Amino acid sequence: MLPTVLVFAGLDPSGGAGIAADLTAIAAQGAHPLPVVTALTVQDHNRVHDVVPVDSVLLIRQAQALIDTVHIGAVKLGIPGNRANAEAIAALIVQLRQRMPALPVVLDPVLASGHGDALARGDALAALMPLLAVATLVVPNLGEAQALGQVGCPHVLVTGGHGDGPEVVNRWRSGNHEQEWRWPRLPGQFHGSGCTLAAAIAARLALGESMADALERGQSYTHQSLAQSFAIGAGQRIPQRLPSLL
Repeated sequence: MLPTVLVFAGLDPSGGAGIAADLTAIAAQGAHPLPVVTALTVQDHNRVHDVVPVDSVLLIRQAQALIDTVHIGAVKLGIPGNRANAEAIAALIVQLRQRMPALPVVLDPVLASGHGDALARGDALAALMPLLAVATLVVPNLGEAQALGQVGCPHVLVTGGHGDGPEVVNRWRSGNHEQEWRWPRLPGQFHGSGCTLAAAIAARLALGESMADALERGQSYTHQSLAQSFAIGAGQRIPQRLPSLL
């Protein structure tokens, strides 16, 4: 059977971020995505104008139908939309771990868009707390890492795309272990880079790779996607996630 990744994320009509990004990035690694929509958004590739969370009962029904019939290899978490959805997702992960205790769960802790637009109803940080409690790996950017503070997740990869200098420095912390990767900083701004990275890592974990290998290959794939990005209008560029076009 092809490894699967259960995805909880919002729908971005621009196709650059959210669940659209997750689907392509996961498929590009050779795994199959199982998309569960957490929120509908009004946005383009630059700005988010509104977020409408899916009702938590519908979210649970979407996921439960898959959990009951499909072997889940990993879970990728994007925006929950609100606290109620986050609590529902966390409960579903607890359920999954009853039969697969080592199930990897990758959280992209999106607190706002690149322009600071809200991506949740209510307190975005509070909405993430139930998901932080069940995540195996959290992948925040520098601003998100500062907002989250110390998290109790087994693995944290802090990405440096929002930093300065000629290189992007991504730092992995796991207990007492620390490791960093350096990638040439690319010109321009990108829409959905965090989604791409977290989804690719989740897919690699679903394929059975170690955390170190999944992090290495997920970052390499994402850097290539950004290097080959394309424009759909003025502003942020879209990562080219299709390997046949890289």
